[in-house]
Amino acid sequence: MPSVGSKIIVAGLVLGVVGVGAWQLVPWEGGDRGAIRVGTSDVVSALDPAGAYDAGSWALYSNVYQSLLTIKPGSDTPVPDAASACRFVGQKLTTYQCELRPDVKFSNGRQITAEDVKHSFDRIKAINSDQGPAPLFNTLESVKAEGRTVTFNLSARDATFPFKIATGAASIVDKDKYPAKALREDGKIDGSGPYRLGAYKAGASAELLPNDAYAGQAKRARAAVTVKYYAGSAQLDKAWNEREIEVAHREMPPAVLAALNPGMKDTRYQASGGTETRSLVFNVRPGAAAAPPAVRQAVAAVLDRPKLATEVYSGTVTPLYSLVPAGVAGHSTPFFDAYPAPNGATARKLLKDAGITEPVALTLGVNVRGANVPEAEELKRQLEGTGLFQLTVKPVEKWGDFQKGYAAGEFDVYAIGWIADFPDADNFLAPLVGADSSMNSGFSDKHVDELITRTQSHSERAAAAADFRELQKVVAQQAPMVPIWQKKDFVMSRDAVTGAQYLSDGTGVWRLWELNWL
Repeated sequence: MPSVGSKIIVAGLVLGVVGVGAWQLVPWEGGDRGAIRVGTSDVVSALDPAGAYDAGSWALYSNVYQSLLTIKPGSDTPVPDAASACRFVGQKLTTYQCELRPDVKFSNGRQITAEDVKHSFDRIKAINSDQGPAPLFNTLESVKAEGRTVTFNLSARDATFPFKIATGAASIVDKDKYPAKALREDGKIDGSGPYRLGAYKAGASAELLPNDAYAGQAKRARAAVTVKYYAGSAQLDKAWNEREIEVAHREMPPAVLAALNPGMKDTRYQASGGTETRSLVFNVRPGAAAAPPAVRQAVAAVLDRPKLATEVYSGTVTPLYSLVPAGVAGHSTPFFDAYPAPNGATARKLLKDAGITEPVALTLGVNVRGANVPEAEELKRQLEGTGLFQLTVKPVEKWGDFQKGYAAGEFDVYAIGWIADFPDADNFLAPLVGADSSMNSGFSDKHVDELITRTQSHSERAAAAADFRELQKVVAQQAPMVPIWQKKDFVMSRDAVTGAQYLSDGTGVWRLWELNWL
């Protein structure tokens, strides 16, 4: 999702703890042990799962909604959550069936039915929001509900389908509360997750109360949690230093993360995952400045990733040369193979051979968050320093406005982060460059789609490795997206809070139910 078969992610990426010595337990000196306050600069773009495909929204969904399946921390295999069991029917990988648990209820007390599950998936396809998760279900043809059995009929073999229904996209909603063809707009949530939503102020806070009716894979929530949303990294850092929050996650300033050490007082921290990525996405619609492949290839040829990682991110990110990050099976380095070092002469020749007059004027869209603006300024310096490009940086304050902007083609290129929905290379490719991708870039390529279909057809995921390599090579040649970096996922917490080391494992699931007072 904007801003992650089987057993393909390296175990060390799932939970690699940094600063273990910083996890001493000491008595809490605070007085009021009310809700644990968790700070983030992520944004919730919609409370309705049919209208959001972004990290901030899905982090909340992890706690207030349930999916049929889920992925346990430290694992890469989907396990039942709202379902008691799920399986492919037959050998074709085109029919998937789940049985609902008999004891699952919405927080409003109504028992969940198979019709609720069918409704939840049908409305995603019917609404087809530009900011929604419909692209994730491109192989889903129809859903049938019968008794407590839900049957998914797929248009093609899709070994990754169990992973997809273990994500926030597959959140089960109450059919009596959520319209079939429109997003719910009353600011309320009726889900069945470990928490129920209390007071909610968009862009400010979400009060989460333990859901005593919860039945599923996760632990029962033990402490109330107040999520506090901050406008940016500087504000999150200020809130941490002024003790407005007990847990901080996404995103502290790079300099703060780089300075973390085990000797810090009353500060625990861990870095997990390593598969969050960031890329440049080009508007390739006919007539757009970046529509000619040579323009995108020329940008890839002059991009200096190591300099950006060092000067903007203080070494907290690693240069990335493929959409699939290092550590995930299927990773290769096609952009490094094609452009091993920044080379203005190569870029100039690409443009000249395509008959493109330089400098090429491009508008770079960027959401004002974290280090995004300094990153954009460094990209501008790099591209304009070659004399081949003229870059106009267009900052956008609100995440929702930024999403609408790139969906409407307002930018020639925009920078965006990606956190995997599930641990398979497919999730770094199909939703990004496949047909009707979530990037809304206008990119479409028949060969890319054929390769994606082939990779999804392998039940033994290792057998898809050759197709993944070929797919990444084609993407590097077409360059609808140019990868920039990958990074670890940092969580900071006070000594008085336990369980923060399990809050996030880099997959986008936010396990707030693991938090408790010491």
